[in-house]
Amino acid sequence: MDPTAKKVIAAYLLRRRKRRARRYWVHPVVAARQKHGEYHRLVTELRLHPDLFQRHFRLSRELFDELLARVGPRIAKTNTQFRKAIGPAQRLAICLRYLATGDSFATIAFSYRVGHCTVGRVVREVAATIWDVLLPDYMPAPSTEDWRVIADGFGQRWNFPNCVGSVDGKHVVIQAPDTSGSLYFNYKGTYSIVLLAVVDAEYLFRVVDVGGYGRTSDGGSLYASAFGEGLCDGTLGLPEDAIIPGSKHRGRMPFVFVGDEAFPLRRNLMRPFPGPHVPGEQRVYNYRLSRARLVVECAFGILSSQWRMYRRVMGVSPTTAEICVRATCILHNYLRVATLRRGQRTPELHHQTGDTGDCLQHCSRMAANNATREALRVRARFASYFSEEGAVPWQVRP
Repeated sequence: MDPTAKKVIAAYLLRRRKRRARRYWVHPVVAARQKHGEYHRLVTELRLHPDLFQRHFRLSRELFDELLARVGPRIAKTNTQFRKAIGPAQRLAICLRYLATGDSFATIAFSYRVGHCTVGRVVREVAATIWDVLLPDYMPAPSTEDWRVIADGFGQRWNFPNCVGSVDGKHVVIQAPDTSGSLYFNYKGTYSIVLLAVVDAEYLFRVVDVGGYGRTSDGGSLYASAFGEGLCDGTLGLPEDAIIPGSKHRGRMPFVFVGDEAFPLRRNLMRPFPGPHVPGEQRVYNYRLSRARLVVECAFGILSSQWRMYRRVMGVSPTTAEICVRATCILHNYLRVATLRRGQRTPELHHQTGDTGDCLQHCSRMAANNATREALRVRARFASYFSEEGAVPWQVRP
């Protein structure tokens, strides 16, 4: 054997002998979890105060228990002869507490009296399970009938007919990943992953694409997303062109998504007219489009206000951050649907199986960012409609 190799092996064995023996099999602080841990003390008391319980977990007691019944069997662990497993209720509490606060894993570990690595593993596993379990009921791939219902909502609430969703991207700030170069470095000077979302008139996320590099613009994220591919090749299941009520003379108009200047102009994707100073008809169109587009901005505001991890730099890997972002989006819908049910206004969320759902989960690429003549004509027809038979009293500024 090479003398150098012998020296390396000898040094390694010597370090192993000198390694300090393990002081505890289970640290006394962790061993007292059931007596002094946050879940067994504070959370038990919070159950007696519904308002404080909801502020702590962002879920009411009833919704927490309902969610636990859904995910509990899939996140439960088996006890061993060496130690007792953390129960599913406590695992769910740890995950929700991280999503609700964005505290470091170490802070939550001390609070709940578990290991630091245990918190990280629990957050990843439980957040992924929440997404998998709630996805079929609270964010199914929209069917053709769903798109029609969404369009009716935008027409009634936001005065934008034939609109099937508001599109925008959000940068989720993360700690700079190792050996990632400038992939995650965005124009704001931070490191991030991109959340691209389509929101309906009730602030519900209908399509989300998470994990785009921070250096990518909103338009670039659309290019690289499954939603963008479906929009380009016509596999989203959008309804056939329809006549807008009161404007039969304009012919059939396509169903469209609305976005800001960062997105390309397509036949089914409307963006504003460019420039700070535009003529009256175009200015009215920009106002009406902005009014419908702000729905997604409000949804992002609700999301970040509810789940405070968005207000901090997430000190986790991009993969873990992606899992957590998906979990908060589906929980946002979970809470929103419960609120709408209490107000007797339940949205239609139909589960659909088939190629549409697969299309929204796998990524490809759109065509070039060149507006076609047809897209320009569609935008011009909407602009003319908003200034004539589709006008509303408050769109004209004094």
